[in-house]
Amino acid sequence: MTTTVVLGGQWGDEGKGKLSDILCADAQLCCRAQGGNNAGHTISADGVTYNVHILPSGVINPTCKNLIGSGCVVHVPSFFEELETLQSQGLDTKDRIFISDRAHVVFDLHQLVDGLEEIELGKGSIGTTRKGIGPTYSTKATRSGIRITDLFDKDQNFDSTNLEEKLGRLAHGFKKRFGDLLKYDLEQELSKLKSYGEKLKPYVVDQIPLLRSAKDSKFSILVEGANGVLLDIDHGTYPFCTSSNTGLGGVLTGLTLGWSTVKEVIGVVKAYTTRVGSGLFPTEQLNEIGEKLQSIGHEYGVTTGRKRRCGWLDLVMVKYSAEVNDYTAINLTKLDVLDEFKEIQMATGYSLHGKLLESFPANLDALSNVEVTYKTLPGWQQATTSATTYDELPNNARKYIEFIEEYVGARIRYIGTGPGRESMISR
Repeated sequence: MTTTVVLGGQWGDEGKGKLSDILCADAQLCCRAQGGNNAGHTISADGVTYNVHILPSGVINPTCKNLIGSGCVVHVPSFFEELETLQSQGLDTKDRIFISDRAHVVFDLHQLVDGLEEIELGKGSIGTTRKGIGPTYSTKATRSGIRITDLFDKDQNFDSTNLEEKLGRLAHGFKKRFGDLLKYDLEQELSKLKSYGEKLKPYVVDQIPLLRSAKDSKFSILVEGANGVLLDIDHGTYPFCTSSNTGLGGVLTGLTLGWSTVKEVIGVVKAYTTRVGSGLFPTEQLNEIGEKLQSIGHEYGVTTGRKRRCGWLDLVMVKYSAEVNDYTAINLTKLDVLDEFKEIQMATGYSLHGKLLESFPANLDALSNVEVTYKTLPGWQQATTSATTYDELPNNARKYIEFIEEYVGARIRYIGTGPGRESMISR
């Protein structure tokens, strides 16, 4: 039995879904360990484009089972909407999707609060997806949250009485904070959830025996990270981050796999850098370069549709993410977006008050004042999309890849040169 973990090495949107989809061909179980439907992965397979948010990318593989783990948070109506969309595209998901009974529930109440908190922050807003993820993890941390298992009684019947009491208590607390600004109908949400009760039940499992069985059966397991390490609640650009552990630590707490089962940790890194929402971005290009990257790369968020901010590849950040997650390999994605550039730059150092920093700084005031050192390499100005082996890539493209490897200290095993499954070079 082996476990391969795929993690985002930047601010999310690196293209993790594509690698996960490819690796799922050999996996019997694909898992999500953290996050909610604030994540978004686009997968192109057999001429069809699929968008997944809370569901693991393994759902595209008809022989792969999928688990939404205990560290995740689940908005039940959105789960079923996503499921129905994929089924309408011809996917058979029967008996292949499971939700841990220990995962926490995202309520409409959390989503309303998410929006109000963003308004409350004003110019300092985080730029969340307003999917209710942050408020759900907040109620989890204060031990006032509601888990999937809490929707049912001991006989697995939908427990309206228990839910009304707990959700009512949550609503009362938020009402005290926001007053009339919070327009929430408790009875409406209870009625909606009750309508999903019987429908939800077949998907709910205790993940402990499920994962034990997978390990005993020597399954090949793929763990698909959501977001990216620079959005990690502990290691990201706090507070401009998400509310869960998006790195390797979140995998070990959100799933009961155990550290000894993990054989591969693959960091997915875009060949340039993008970010959605607020927060500092040292290599951001607010010029024609950023616009060109955005246009060629079709940089719009899968979940929100928001235009992504774009800039040069930040190797200070990538090296930091490798040190946080201990990558065994890297997947460099969207190399083809750089095909038309005459020159390509990469950030290789941050200086503050003339002193070179040792790593990516935690202090946002320091980060906002760093002077970025760039390495300029010649572009290759020819298409990489037709390359099927590493040697077929243009010489300057290979030099670009090898410079990244040397700086970060991790081998680039996979190179993405287009959106489709076939556009992935393996070394």
